[in-house]
Amino acid sequence: MKKTAAPNETGANEPRLYRVVSSKIEELISAENIRPGERLPAERELATKLGVSRTSLREALIALELGGTVEVRGGSGVYVSEQAKPQAEVPTAGPGPFEVLAARRLIEVEVAAMAAKHASDANIDAILVAVMAMEQHHEDRSGNESADRDFHLAIARATGNSAMVGVIEYLWSQRGSLWHKLKEHFQTEELRQQTLIDHRNIFAAIASHDVAGARTAMRAHLDRVTRTFSRG
Repeated sequence: MKKTAAPNETGANEPRLYRVVSSKIEELISAENIRPGERLPAERELATKLGVSRTSLREALIALELGGTVEVRGGSGVYVSEQAKPQAEVPTAGPGPFEVLAARRLIEVEVAAMAAKHASDANIDAILVAVMAMEQHHEDRSGNESADRDFHLAIARATGNSAMVGVIEYLWSQRGSLWHKLKEHFQTEELRQQTLIDHRNIFAAIASHDVAGARTAMRAHLDRVTRTFSRG
């Protein structure tokens, strides 16, 4: 009887895309003899050389930064780390940030619409409490992150569908080291303020039982986050 190959960490027989791209970057560093302290080609050029999208490239660079292979310097570029270690370990846990965002855009837009249709007064109060907690913990990264999670879970609970709550909990659990490193590079005070505005808009639509408005507000929020992480 023929044995089936065991799935890798993705649950499929193919490695995560950012791992594949990470390996390509390491091969390019070696092939072009880019020394520690030297700059890699610009993202656009690098993506073209490797034949990958810029979002896949960005995830791979963040993974290599976490593994200690490269150093991402804001406004300057990406450099081979001075302390680069041979065979540095690239993080493998969880999907990449843009995979998570794509899934969230597909799912959470409709979750928000369902919440607008079914939310009780108690559900609406719980969403508002989470919004207020985000504002209260604006300067506290950990507290703000926790309140952000509570906001999205409160919306899921407002659908009245426990399976939706489980899905949102799973998606939130995928915000791993790659996500937080990417956020660290691109988060600014202006963008944090915009997140609060986005959440207020989502809350207002759900509170007024505006199904189309909730769908639009959640899509706008997730699209903005994606654009932020994708910008040059």
